[in-house]
Amino acid sequence: MDLKTFFRENPSVALAFSGGVDSSYLLYAGLHYGAKVKPYFIKTQFQPQFEFEDALRLAKDVGVEITVLEKDILKIPKVVENSSDRCYHCKTALFRMLNERALMDGFSIMIDGTNASDDAQDRPGMRALKELSIRSPLRECGITKAQVRQLSKEAGLFTWDKPAYACLATRIPVNNPIGDDLLVKVEKAEDILFKMGFTDFRVRILGDSARLQIPVSQMYNILEKRDEILKELSMDFSGILLDLYGR
Repeated sequence: MDLKTFFRENPSVALAFSGGVDSSYLLYAGLHYGAKVKPYFIKTQFQPQFEFEDALRLAKDVGVEITVLEKDILKIPKVVENSSDRCYHCKTALFRMLNERALMDGFSIMIDGTNASDDAQDRPGMRALKELSIRSPLRECGITKAQVRQLSKEAGLFTWDKPAYACLATRIPVNNPIGDDLLVKVEKAEDILFKMGFTDFRVRILGDSARLQIPVSQMYNILEKRDEILKELSMDFSGILLDLYGR
């Protein structure tokens, strides 16, 4: 099956839309093939502001309006505990919310941007998708991440080369409770580094310190901007560490 066939067989769908590479292309493709696609974005403490802004921009580019929902994800104990299956509990809560709203809006099919490169065995969240009968057209059609990027580039989508981005909760070690204060510090630190010109990096929590995972090709910039980085990040962290393995 290809996407054209998928959307011909499913002409009216709700889309869990993040503004990332995969869901952005899926939104474009569905509209391109004549389907009625309604994108939903859920704002939680796990999504940084730039992701929301990218989602709004992409939706505007393709001429649709996003329905924005809000969820206090830190009110779910199993999520705050941050065990190895945190993503399962998070996805379950979010997609239940999406399904309920989509049904109210007249959509019986919910889709998401999981692609054929995603390893189901390494993603507890994908178990939640299966249990809630969420369809993943890219995965069903065998479309990989690399193909999504190429197709997005051909379609003129600005997201085609957007770095992969995992939610802010992934910056906190497993079994360390997640608090709003930590998430705010991580988002602030990553925003600072992004504005300094760094890309495709992570700021991970290690005790009271920030561990910077920077692509090896960008590490020379760390030394050039060392003083500025220390000045900015030391306001929130007792130590600033560099992961020499890189990202």
